[in-house]
Amino acid sequence: MLEINDLKKIYGDRTVLDIDKLKMNKGETVVIVGPNGSGKSTLLKILSGVIAKSEGSFGFDGELYYLPQQSIPFRKSVRKNILFSAKDSTDKEQRCNELLKELQLMHLADKNAKGLSGGECQRLALGRILINKCDLLLLDEPSSAADIEGTEIIENAIKRYREETGCAILMTTHSPRQALNLADRIIMLREGRIVEEGRPEQLLSAPQTEWGRKFIGMWKID
Repeated sequence: MLEINDLKKIYGDRTVLDIDKLKMNKGETVVIVGPNGSGKSTLLKILSGVIAKSEGSFGFDGELYYLPQQSIPFRKSVRKNILFSAKDSTDKEQRCNELLKELQLMHLADKNAKGLSGGECQRLALGRILINKCDLLLLDEPSSAADIEGTEIIENAIKRYREETGCAILMTTHSPRQALNLADRIIMLREGRIVEEGRPEQLLSAPQTEWGRKFIGMWKID
């Protein structure tokens, strides 16, 4: 599904991303964790084509969609924002209504999206992606602006989409609970490099490196 080899991003004399190898399988959800500046967003931006790599290679099968941390709504209604992203399809109106209900935006459907709160805007941005089917989703902290209820809504929508489409998901988060809830595998980045990876319960409860134990120790895992 996705294969990365010797992928680097270099700015001047600073290497911000340096991944030797990374493979993802079809239908797998991989969650990337790490401190600010560890290269999480940089990796997703390179894979999505937003920025260019400096060295190395990557490849994936099928169609890819990318959700950045900050998504700007169009000056349209919430409904039209979601429909604007839809590919030509006979069932796009039905799918839009399903997403409005699932993301709990139906009561705002005819409101101008510019008036949404940060959490509502994130749910809208997710809806603009989920209205189409794809093979790989790249999600950069998809619930960072959401409250507890909004986060649950977003996570449930992501899980349902994965179940319905069988797509693979590569996402970043600062939430250990979210990593446990969504991930099949967790990857820990430090200074652009993979320092640990494994199953969520194993990696979060018993990191193998000293730095990993320190990092996880700073998280409140409930």
